Amino acid sequence: MPHISIMEIKRVFDILDKLKVYAPKKDILNAKENKQWVSYSLEDFINTANYVSTGLLQLGLSPGDNVALMAGNMPQWNFVDYGSQQVAMPTVPIFPTLSNDDLKYILNHCEAKVIFISDKAVYNKILKLKDELLFLKHIYSFNKVEGVQGFSEFLELGKQNYNTEKINTIKHSIRGEDILTLLYTSGTTGTPKGVMLSHNNLLNNVFICQNIVAFSNQWRALSFLPLNHVYERFLNTLYLFHGVSIYYAESFETIGENCREIHPHLFVAVPRVLERVLERISNAGEKLGGFKKRIFDWSMNIAERYELKGANGAWYEMQRKICDKLVYKKWREAIGGNIVAVVSGGAALNPRLERIFTCAGIVLLQGYGLTETCVVVAVNRFEEERRMFGTVGLVVENSQVELAAEDGEILMKGPSLMMGYYKNPEATAEVIDKDGWFHTGDIGTFVNGKFLKITDRKKEIFKSSSGKYISPVAIENKLKECKYIEQCMVIGEGQKFASALIIPSLSYFKEYCSARSIEWKGNDDMFEHEELRKIIGEHVKKVNASLAAYEQLKRYQFINAVWTVETGEITPKLSLKRKKIAEKNKDVIAKIFGVED
Repeated sequence: MPHISIMEIKRVFDILDKLKVYAPKKDILNAKENKQWVSYSLEDFINTANYVSTGLLQLGLSPGDNVALMAGNMPQWNFVDYGSQQVAMPTVPIFPTLSNDDLKYILNHCEAKVIFISDKAVYNKILKLKDELLFLKHIYSFNKVEGVQGFSEFLELGKQNYNTEKINTIKHSIRGEDILTLLYTSGTTGTPKGVMLSHNNLLNNVFICQNIVAFSNQWRALSFLPLNHVYERFLNTLYLFHGVSIYYAESFETIGENCREIHPHLFVAVPRVLERVLERISNAGEKLGGFKKRIFDWSMNIAERYELKGANGAWYEMQRKICDKLVYKKWREAIGGNIVAVVSGGAALNPRLERIFTCAGIVLLQGYGLTETCVVVAVNRFEEERRMFGTVGLVVENSQVELAAEDGEILMKGPSLMMGYYKNPEATAEVIDKDGWFHTGDIGTFVNGKFLKITDRKKEIFKSSSGKYISPVAIENKLKECKYIEQCMVIGEGQKFASALIIPSLSYFKEYCSARSIEWKGNDDMFEHEELRKIIGEHVKKVNASLAAYEQLKRYQFINAVWTVETGEITPKLSLKRKKIAEKNKDVIAKIFGVED
């Protein structure tokens, strides 16, 4: 099938016209309905998007009005997205798990008049806020929810009033520099900020990443990360650009089952998903016995030592081939048997995972980007000479990256850089300087002069391996509400859970012991006392109950020390020097997380 020049694609919705020639498929979008896969053809996609366009106009919305989307991954999500695009109405994707306060702020800030939802839980959230939502007039649900108009009713409105001429008139007026979508950040450090992305922002990233692997219009991709996030949305756009059929997983729990059903050629993941896959593989291996267990252990040892470009030599590669036939082949079959590559982003990927999976013929390509950069700033490519373990790869060719001289902060310029924050020029000016450089807040370095490596986060907020932001200061303040905790530091950057280093207050515990006639045997002995561990353990449970699941401290470790200005762990303002503390306690931290070099 012939390719169409990217010059013919000026707006994201132009991709659908491209597909008419390149991939007029019967299964361009797919999802399970009543436990059965249901496929939507390109023709279904185009027609339904057109009905959405007409329906929005029929509701009285005009170009420039924002359309809210608060739903899980499904073909209908795309129908609304592309239908809105065609009549110059930016979509505002919202996570269904968002707090009520943030939901109210976003819907009022973007002045959304209509919202498309997926289930009753989301509707109940909106109902609680109904009197405080100043602009919202229409609610439609993709799935049946009592008291809510169905998506089918909305589509019928579009069908009955279908106006090709009006849609085409608006489509022709839309330019590449016009706003495509508003993506609100999590608001961890305050109210959410609406990142304005244009058609050009997204398309330029798609064009520059179109060859990270050798895409084919015969491929299938499994999609399970939320479309409400720029990461999965960008990849879905890249898939459609190449005519790759998209299959939406039922849930995170069914990823393996769905892989075996559809035999995907690629998917994108966050490190936590990949960690879970490896955990399951390892757990299965632990249950083996005798010769099979020895073979499994050998194959893991081989995988953990893997290097690119045959750097381990011929003997190693021969052993690897044997392991592939005996072990690795089964791993690939467990995820469908056709995987060409898995793209990882959202948080740092442990190089051990990269080695193990790549050795097993499951190529992991780690990348780096932010919502504000419309995703990819740097990415490892499929060709081995354009990959390096432990890095986020090469900077994309249409962007510039510099490292700030004073602290190594990653600065970025390029055509995928956001238009700015919606109705917030002050916040925009804080992150984009007068010379047009976007300040990412991440610290980095270049390995071998070309592979970007993220080394630190400028701000104290960090991401877990599942891509969730965690504010350590907020949790630390809650921990220190207990008088038996003298000092503490929450850790977990790039890890699958949060943890903490805790210095107990032995002076307060001494008073506790005295009041209860518990013999004081000296600081070193009492540091490990069962009663002290019980008191602090109960407080940690209390703190965890007030936190989101991804923020909760799964483990913590007592530290027999004092952090002072003089010894270098804290600043004169009594702020923690996190890197210094982490370095001094690296063995303890490694034990907590089971990290292997």
